[in-house]
Amino acid sequence: MRRFDYSKLAEKKWSNDILTLIARIHEYKGRQDLFIRQKPAELDRLVEIAKIQSTEASNKIEGIVTTDVRLKQLLAEKITPRSRDENEILGYRDVLNTIHESYEYIPIKSSYILQMHRDMMRRAGLSFGGRFKNVQNYINEVKPDGTMMTRFTPVAPYDTPMAVENLCKAYEYAVSTEKVDALILIPIFICDFLCIHPFNDGNGRMSRLLTLLLLYKSGYIVGKYISIEKQIEKTKDLYYEALEASDAHWHKEKNDPVPFLKYMLSVILACYTDFEERVGMMSDLGKSSTAYDIVKKYVEEKIGTFTSADVMAHCPSVGRSSILAALKKLLQDEKILKHGTGRSSRYVRIDL
Repeated sequence: MRRFDYSKLAEKKWSNDILTLIARIHEYKGRQDLFIRQKPAELDRLVEIAKIQSTEASNKIEGIVTTDVRLKQLLAEKITPRSRDENEILGYRDVLNTIHESYEYIPIKSSYILQMHRDMMRRAGLSFGGRFKNVQNYINEVKPDGTMMTRFTPVAPYDTPMAVENLCKAYEYAVSTEKVDALILIPIFICDFLCIHPFNDGNGRMSRLLTLLLLYKSGYIVGKYISIEKQIEKTKDLYYEALEASDAHWHKEKNDPVPFLKYMLSVILACYTDFEERVGMMSDLGKSSTAYDIVKKYVEEKIGTFTSADVMAHCPSVGRSSILAALKKLLQDEKILKHGTGRSSRYVRIDL
């Protein structure tokens, strides 16, 4: 069985690319508390938007979907789920809420990981929820000709409980010594977790929930306001490529964690950049700005097409009806063009 010894990471020489990513994230983290104190009401709206996006995106990566309308109604508890997919979506939301509200009290132990998996699967009534896998699973790849090949074989079922136990102990020990930066430790822990692939189903979703949990516990709470899962879903091809590059020779303890580490650092940095852009927009405009001013500023800085939902996500201080009214006025003022109708409609700014 593979051993887990994260103390070796303290001795490793990291590339300038990785060190630069870490330094930039540290800078953003240093400013996050100031922004949170400045705009508490507006940021509460960002939290709600991020929860919806995180729940949708993390499940969408695994092919678990419902309509946009039903998703919002489900998460607002206005309707009851009518399929296994919708129950699994709500299960993810349940665990996400637990992490948001109680991350300080969730230790990194195998028993707690099992409990989170149980809660994620509970609504769907799946018997394997909260239990380690009882059959061998495989990471398969479909070739261009349609044939399937096994790309990676995770840890065997009988070795899984001990592997997860050892993984958690190694992580907790590394955290306690403070010799390895959390931004290096967290992605490598997640990569190892995915290589173990400890459950019959739900491994990807659990890995993303654990990513949030570990980041929060280390003081990086950007995922509370900007969906990390959404950023991963937008770049999922790069996500799978990085994971594939980092799991090669994993069983022999000769794998290279750098591709996955660099990918995850890029995701975290993108979320922090997005966070500051949104908070900066609130600060620049000030309290006296109208909804039209706020939406107009977003439009003037937006490259390419955008939807009304994009505006809502980036202008959390403005309500939905006010945003729609502002977009209508921008159309009348010939500041933007509209393409399509209904839910498929998109906008683009007009440069005169």
